[in-house]
Parts: sequence; C-alpha cells; structure tokens
Amino acid sequence: MSDRQLPAKTALRDQVLTARRRRSLLDLGADARATAEHLLATPEVRRAATVAAYVSVGSEPGTSALLDALAAAGKRVLLPRLLSDGDLDWGTWRGPDALAPARMGLVEPVDSLGVDAVATADVVLVPGLAVSPTGMRLGRGGGSYDRALARVPVGTFTCVLLGEDEVGLDVPVEPHDRAVLAAATPRGVTRFGSAPA
Repeated sequence: MSDRQLPAKTALRDQVLTARRRRSLLDLGADARATAEHLLATPEVRRAATVAAYVSVGSEPGTSALLDALAAAGKRVLLPRLLSDGDLDWGTWRGPDALAPARMGLVEPVDSLGVDAVATADVVLVPGLAVSPTGMRLGRGGGSYDRALARVPVGTFTCVLLGEDEVGLDVPVEPHDRAVLAAATPRGVTRFGSAPA
C-alpha cells in the first residue's frame, strides 16, 4: 500500500459516508426499490439460479426489497457472514426472521456454507462506497469483499450497489483490489470494460 493511496482512500470514504448520512429514509427507500428493479431486469439476474447478495445496514443502498424479490423469483440467495479474520463465510437467505445480529452492526444468516460458497453464485452483488470508470470498487477498507471476489470465477456477473453520485469516481487502487463488471444505482446499471449486455 503506497503512502499516497491510503490517505486518498480514507478521504474518499469520508466524503461518501458524509453524503450518505445526509440522505433521508424516504429517499433511501425509493432508491432501493429503483435499484432493485434495474437489477432484476438484467439478463444475468433473470437467468441466475444463485445470487450472492448482502443485507444492507445504516445508510448503505438498501437491499430488503431486492432480497425479497430474488426469493420470490425462486432464486437461491447467499448472504455473507463476517469471520473473525475478516474473510466472508456464506449462508442462505431464508427471510428476515432467519437473520441474527453480528459484530460491527451487521445482520447475518445463521447457517454456514463456507468461504468458497460464493464461487457457486451466478451473480455476485457487493456493497461499496464508490467505483471508478474501469470498475475498481472502493469498500470500507477491510478487504473482505476483495477476498470473496478473488474466489468468484472469471466472467461471473459482479455488481456493486451504489448511489448515483458514487459511480465514475477516481478510486485509488492497490494490488489486492478487485474490479467489478457493473454498478447498479437508482438510475440503472452501468457496465464496465467488456461486461456483456
């Protein structure tokens, strides 16, 4: 990690998190529904049998409507469980009553499928704070999703859920960072590089 990248990442994280905290619950809910509609309309999600997603917390782009819609469409939905070493185990979405509070304010499934379960997903939806024009994603700094994305087979549709003003930013990149193929926002799905339509 270079001396310049760490402060640059920290500054960008602070900027995005400050802007997110200013959003109203009403706006967050409307944006979550719009983002879910766009994702559900993509050919990758329509065709997918298994989708890896996550339970949003705080001011993150919401995933409740998306998780319900994926389940209603008959998709198997995998959700992460944060391990003590920062890696991600995966469990199965069985509705909000089958989730348990976890450290760092997270909510997680109670079952455990192992860290490699993410490799079985046809679509992988990840949280983030920003994404560059080339698909380089800025996360919260723990590296959990970079490790998970390293297990995902090349060509799998990977997509970060963001606010409209969080796409196309100058994201500092380190060697361990993993790119995504797309970003979903309330306005639609933006694809990067050679991501198929």
